[in-house]
Amino acid sequence: MTPPRTRKIAYTAPVGSIDLPAFDDNGTPYEVWPCHDCYPWHFEVVRDGSEIMVREWHAVDCTLFQQLLASE
Repeated sequence: MTPPRTRKIAYTAPVGSIDLPAFDDNGTPYEVWPCHDCYPWHFEVVRDGSEIMVREWHAVDCTLFQQLLASE
């Protein structure tokens, strides 16, 4: 039997990013809270043309990151 795969969520884990809107349809900014599932989490604010986005960086094995990718 193969042992279950462990998630690598330490500071040295490989990271990936996802761009999320910074504002809802009414122009209200979204609150950004840290991810408690991975240590390398951080974000940056980026501009894509006239749109302002929040780019979140997570460990690629982070559960929240996998959920965000699946919901796109």
